[in-house]
Amino acid sequence: MPIYRLDASQTLSTDIDTAWAFFSDPRNLAAITPPEMQFEITGDPPPDVHPGLIITYRLTPLPMLPLRVSWATEITQVDAPHYFADDQIAGPYALWRHEHRFREVDGSVLATDQVHWSLPLDPLSTPIAQLAVIPQLRRIFRYRAQVLRERFGNTDQLSATLNIRAL
Repeated sequence: MPIYRLDASQTLSTDIDTAWAFFSDPRNLAAITPPEMQFEITGDPPPDVHPGLIITYRLTPLPMLPLRVSWATEITQVDAPHYFADDQIAGPYALWRHEHRFREVDGSVLATDQVHWSLPLDPLSTPIAQLAVIPQLRRIFRYRAQVLRERFGNTDQLSATLNIRAL
């Protein structure tokens, strides 16, 4: 089963407490998800993450296919206001671990994401990853970077970066 790693980073013109308040509130996920994915939280999560929190939602992962999926993630680690991690416990991936990091840098905040993921049904999943999933993840994280730029601004020092590769 191939495992992939996504790395994304963006410097935001805000302070760490403001960044943390936004990112640690699960209700803000819809704001940073492309509208065509029809993202909706199906539970009623609290306004901040904590270890053991389970977040459930429905979305259309590949908008070119009329397929809605249910997804559940569990917040497994929190070190406010610098880090939290979530793991998929039910959903379309065989593996999904998303780590969120926040670090103050010269009056701004460097927000980084690292996602380790893989698809089920190996070896059939390799062409699906290349043709559909990787391009869709690029669209999602580019959209997210745009929304975050509009919400917080970003510094001229570092622009948004995105890299996806097989391990």
